[in-house]
Amino acid sequence: MLSIPVYDGQGRAAGDVEIDPELLGGRVRPQLLKQAIVAYQANARQNTSATRSRGMVSGSTRKLFRQKGTGNARMGARRTNLRRGGGVAFAKGDQNYKQGLNKKMRRLARNNAILAKIVRQGVAIVDGLDFEGPSTKRLASIMIAIGADRGFLLAMDRADRNLHLSGRNIAGAEVRPLSEVNAYDVLRRKKLVMTRSAFDALVAGPKKVGVAPVDGGA
Repeated sequence: MLSIPVYDGQGRAAGDVEIDPELLGGRVRPQLLKQAIVAYQANARQNTSATRSRGMVSGSTRKLFRQKGTGNARMGARRTNLRRGGGVAFAKGDQNYKQGLNKKMRRLARNNAILAKIVRQGVAIVDGLDFEGPSTKRLASIMIAIGADRGFLLAMDRADRNLHLSGRNIAGAEVRPLSEVNAYDVLRRKKLVMTRSAFDALVAGPKKVGVAPVDGGA
């Protein structure tokens, strides 16, 4: 069993909670985590770079002069990539960088990322994190108190507008529901902070928590 520290709504230590590693995959799988991170980063590429091939350059396709007898080097059409103003030999554009992960792999990768964080003592649970209104100052003070001031991912059981507005101006902070969290989100931040309800949903299993789509990366 692995233990996770629990804090109250003011950032004071309130004990520990245990979790069975088997619920998160049993062991850390570095190869799966790498595959998931590469997939999320690849799917985040905008693919806006483009160059013109010889078929996109205007001009005649006629051979400039005959092959032999002129004393010049042999030369084809003016649109060839060997001439100034011609097309590019291997033009960029229409590349498909998408990589797929099925739902089972995405869920296991996310749980494995959480397991890796727990092993390295990078996970904390905050019980009673209820905000009546947005308060960046209060959320920042809580994160400082629990040692998450160098960047954190705050996972909730469901969307909370007050928490989202409180965390969006904190540098290196992300606030989102657990169902939208993926392996890349967990590993790119120094600390994973979960509300108690989000932790209970994680322990309850996949019926309580969904899994983020593969092209919802960073």
